[in-house]
Amino acid sequence: MVTVDSRPIGVFDSGLGGLTVVRQLLRRLPCEDIVYFGDTGRVPYGTRSREVIDKYARQDCRFLRSEGVKLIIAACGTVSSAAPHVLEEQPLPAFGVVGPAAAAAVRQTKNGRIGVIGTPATIHSGAFCRHISQLNPAVQVFAKACPLFVPLVENGWIGREDEVTRLTALRYLEPLREQGVDTLILGCTHFPLLADVIADIMGEGVILVDSGREAADACVERLAADDAFAPPAGGSSGERCSPCGRGGKYRFYVSDQPEGFSRMAGMFLGQAIDGDLRTVDVETMTVTAGQ
Repeated sequence: MVTVDSRPIGVFDSGLGGLTVVRQLLRRLPCEDIVYFGDTGRVPYGTRSREVIDKYARQDCRFLRSEGVKLIIAACGTVSSAAPHVLEEQPLPAFGVVGPAAAAAVRQTKNGRIGVIGTPATIHSGAFCRHISQLNPAVQVFAKACPLFVPLVENGWIGREDEVTRLTALRYLEPLREQGVDTLILGCTHFPLLADVIADIMGEGVILVDSGREAADACVERLAADDAFAPPAGGSSGERCSPCGRGGKYRFYVSDQPEGFSRMAGMFLGQAIDGDLRTVDVETMTVTAGQ
């Protein structure tokens, strides 16, 4: 007998970038409830020490568990790469964006030369290099930290017409282009919003791997393996959710400035926020009224 699991999927990030994962989940799993936590009061994670990243990741996971989630996605590339042990110690399925994106890049490269861009903490951790090497030791990996990409995205400077963004991207990406990579992992969930700019610089022959999209695919695979899909809206138990009509409910939490989050979230989600938005102090687990 097929079972169902109506508990929500939990997603967290240091800020807004994880909403690109939620965007992909909405497309693939429209019947699933989703709880999103953006740690906007402590962003960015990418420049923090390992100890601080560990602490924040544990608090984020603890909060999502308190919301009764069935699975946790660390949509933060920094946590995924610098603190995978925190995800492994959770008492429920929890994974990040590194493994799925690395696997996709190895599948897609033709010349065995893969580029990776991410926050300083993500790149310095070497996580993508280790994952790729385990999958195919013959592949060469060229990594580049892009610390200015996150603030550019969170300030809305994402278009081809933004000269500062284009020049910054050119400075970061030119060494990878010179190395002849044919596949580039966008190792931070903010970076897909810069995909047009990045694609222009890297050229048509380079495949961009969206770590958020790959994480959403991994979520679908895990729910299928665990037989843990939510029932479809208005449907009977035992039916797998299908994109026939959105039935899921969404709760959004931030740790600071909910007004700013609401204004920018539509850019990441591709639509206006449809669901509750509340503020939470993850140290005390105190939630304040929605906006």
